[in-house]
Parts: sequence; structure tokens; C-alpha cells
Amino acid sequence: MKEKEKKSNSKNYLVQGSILAVASIIAKIIGMIYRFPLTNTLGNEGNSYYSTANEVYNIVLMISSFSLPLAVSKLVSERIHKGEFKNAHRVFLCAMRFALIAGGALALLTYVFAGVITKYVLSIELAVYALRVLAPAIFVFAIVGVFRGFFQGYSNMTPTAVSQVIEQIVNAIFTVVCANIMYSYGVSLAQENGNELLGPAWGAAGGTFGTVVSITVAMLFMMFVYTVQKSTLKRQMRRDVTTHLESERAIYRTMILTIIPIVLSTLIYNISNVADQGVFNKVLLSQGYTEKQYTSIWGIYSGQFRVLMNVPLSLASCLAPSVVPSLTAAMARGDRGDARRKIRTSVRFTMIITIPCAVGMAALAKPILTMLYPSLETGRPLAVGIMQAGALLIILYAFSTLTTGILQGLGKLQTPLINNAAALVIHFILLYVMLTAGNLNIYAVIWSNICFALIVSVLNAIAIARFLHYRQEWKRTFLIPVIVSIIMGAAAYLVYQLFHLVFGNTISVLFAILAGVATYGIGLISFKGITVEEIAALPKGHLIVRLLRKTGLVRGQ
Repeated sequence: MKEKEKKSNSKNYLVQGSILAVASIIAKIIGMIYRFPLTNTLGNEGNSYYSTANEVYNIVLMISSFSLPLAVSKLVSERIHKGEFKNAHRVFLCAMRFALIAGGALALLTYVFAGVITKYVLSIELAVYALRVLAPAIFVFAIVGVFRGFFQGYSNMTPTAVSQVIEQIVNAIFTVVCANIMYSYGVSLAQENGNELLGPAWGAAGGTFGTVVSITVAMLFMMFVYTVQKSTLKRQMRRDVTTHLESERAIYRTMILTIIPIVLSTLIYNISNVADQGVFNKVLLSQGYTEKQYTSIWGIYSGQFRVLMNVPLSLASCLAPSVVPSLTAAMARGDRGDARRKIRTSVRFTMIITIPCAVGMAALAKPILTMLYPSLETGRPLAVGIMQAGALLIILYAFSTLTTGILQGLGKLQTPLINNAAALVIHFILLYVMLTAGNLNIYAVIWSNICFALIVSVLNAIAIARFLHYRQEWKRTFLIPVIVSIIMGAAAYLVYQLFHLVFGNTISVLFAILAGVATYGIGLISFKGITVEEIAALPKGHLIVRLLRKTGLVRGQ
């Protein structure tokens, strides 16, 4: 009976993680799609302003509320496992008050000091308009984060998943429309003031307005879901026989002690991109580059490579929040075997998806960029070089992000903080040396980030192995996906070259991608990189298995 329950829990965890993964990937794809017309509208300079504002926005979110879903999820999951539904709801209420105060204060500070941050810290003054428009979203996101964390604590990823998709659909529409409107306004100002960069700067501000609208819609949706679920929550609390109700002071104390290590480790892990930009801009400025030149280079890196990179990375970023409550429950039961199984599954599925994505993006870098950014031909060679050089970063970032979430789910909150801090110091030393002594320009940013992610990955893996006496299976997790991905990359490139003899770039890219997906899927099954049981455990997995049996790729009942 216990074994059956374990399998059920494991399958539910995988299904919930898959729901969030699919929704996150859909949201990322929508986000990627609207960035194409946005980038083509704003150009490399405007894209740099837009990306800069969003990077600062993300850093402030990490301080104020980005850690809230994870922290609330962990605390709620612990109490739900004990049957303490009243205390779980008290955690939610305390977290909401915390979000209102922290989110409101930091939104106000961001608006007031936006000019100081963009001009003196990042040396990209005209990003101030986009950052000020984004400031209110910080407050709204804090509220959304508490709702998402609360439902994730119940191992219900559907509200988070649906809200993410809705958010991105609204974001796509309003971002593109508002960017075009405000770009025209900025161009008219540029004609009056003689500053050609005002068009891209105001266009970026219009683009960020889409984020404010979309996160507000997501908040309204989460409030609606909570209202619908309120009667069920009340019934659970009425059946709760818990005699000890935690005081608000105790909850706030536990919450802060949980949040601080998560905030610091997440902040250190993600602040590097903003800090990289500040160092990059200042070094290139000292080397004689103009603001327009280094802004354009950074716009290619952040607006083309990082946008595409974030699609496969969305898997790791959504598996982390789904694995935290699951691991928390396993550790509360003292079931280390179940924790090891969940870690092994999470790592395997992350690598199975991110490794081929990285290889495919490297193999088809030029065709993909030509298809997605047809109006940005001047920076194409640099964009292709960045994409190919940064392919490894996709795999390492995915692994380091997931293992950070795993350690937090195991209750080792300070370990990823220490690992990220150590890696960040080495990262900045390498970045500065490669920029100044090596004169490697934007490639210094890529290679120093690869070193950062590699160090975090190794240190996190060692920490997990020591704590759980855990060893990751290598052959099916890493070796087979790498071998099959190399075959896939060669097949996709060959198909592209053959089709390009007759058809245009876009049609050739689409056929190459389809050929790559088919080659990878067939190769993964043929090399036994994934089992029938693992496929069946996925949402609609039994349907996939039946289709595979009809094609003869798998056999048996």
C-alpha cells in the first residue's frame, strides 16, 4: 500500500511539474514571439533600453516578492502535510500583508530612483522611461506571487500555469501595440530635441506598459480562483482539529528566515546580468565606444540570444517550484528514498529537453536569427556568434537553477547562497580580465557566465550528493541525450541545407526543426534514453505510448 502511495505521489508530482512546465514553455514561446516584432520595431538600441528596464525590474522583484511563491509554497506545504489547514491559511494571510508592504515600498523607491540607477549605475540613461513605467508592476507582482505560492503549496500548479499563459497573451498584445504608439511619440520628440535615441527609448517605455497591464490581469485571475476555492478552504479549516494556532509573530519570523536565504541566493544568481551590463558598459566606454555602440551590442545579446535562451530555461525555472513542496513533504516524512527519486526524475527530464535545445540553437543559429529578426541584418554575424558561443550556457543554467531549487526544497537554504556567492566572485574577476586584458567584448560576458553556471552546478551537485548520499545516473541523463542531440543537430543542419536549395529560409528552418525533433525523439527511444513507463507518467503519456506502439518504436503491452 505504501509503495502504491509513493508511486501515486511521484506520478502526481511529475504531472503537476509537467503542467507547470508546459504552461511555462507556452508562456515563454508567446513571450518570445512578441519580442520579434518588438525588437524589429525598437531596433537594437530600443531593445537594450527595454531589456535593461526588465533586468532591473527582475532584480527588485527578487528582493521584494520573487522569493514569495517559493517561500509560501514551502511553508504551506509543511503545514498541509501535518493537516494544519488553519495554520497554512494564516501563512497565506501573513504573506499577503508582507507582500503589500514590501512590494509597495520597493515600487515607490524604484520609480523615484530610476534615473540614478540607469544613469550612474548602468550608464544607459534613456532606459529611465521604461523603468518608471514598470515600477507599479512590482507592487502587483508581489500580490500575484503570494497567490501562486499558496496554491503551489497545495501541489496545485494549475492556477499558476493558467495565470502565466493569460499574462503572456495580454502582455504580447499590449506590449507590441503600446511600443509602436510610444515609438512614434518618441520620434516626434527626437525631431524637436535632436536626439535620435528618444524614439527607441519611448518605444521601450510603451513596451514595458504591457507588463503592467498583463500582471494586473493575472492578479485579477488569481483573486477569482481564490474566491472560487474559498468554500473548499473553509471546509478544510473546519475539519482541522489543530489546537495550536501559530501566532502572526512566529509566522513572520519563520517566513523571513525562509525568505532571506532564498532572496539572497536568487539575487546573487540573477544579479549578474545587471551587474554584467554595468561593467560591460563602463569598460567599453573607457575603451572609446559610444553609448549607441555598446547599447547596440548589448541589445543583440539581451534581445536576441537571451530571449531565445529563456525558452528551454523555462523548464528548469518551473520544475524548481514544483519540486520544492514535493521534496519538503518527502523530507517531513523522513523518506529520503522518495526525495532521491524526485531529484533523479527532475534532473533527467531537464537534461533531456535542454541539451537538444542548446545543440539545435547552435546548429541553426544563423537561419533561426534570419527568420526571427529579418530587419536586423547589420548585427547578424555578431548575433550568430553569440548564439553559438552561448549554447552551453543553456544547459548549465538549467542544471544550476534546478539544483538550487532542489537544495531549497531539502531545507538547505544557505548552501545555494554560499555556492552562488563564491561563483559570482570568480565570475566578475573573469569578466573584468577578459574585457580589459583579453579585449573579448561581449564574448567575455558569455564565457564568464558559463564559468559561473558551471561552478554553481558542480557545487550544488556535490552538496546534494553529500546530504542525501545521492548519485545521479549519467548514461541516460547526460550521455545519451548528448549523443542523440549531436546526431539531431547534424540532421537538422543537413535538412536545412537541402531545402534551402529550393525553398526560402523560413520554410527550410521549419522543416529542419521538424526533422530535428523527429530525429531526437526516435534516437532517444532507440538508445533507451527514456522508458515507456516514464513517457506514460507524463500528461497524456498513455496516448503517446499508444502512438509509439503503432509506429513500432516501442513494443509490448
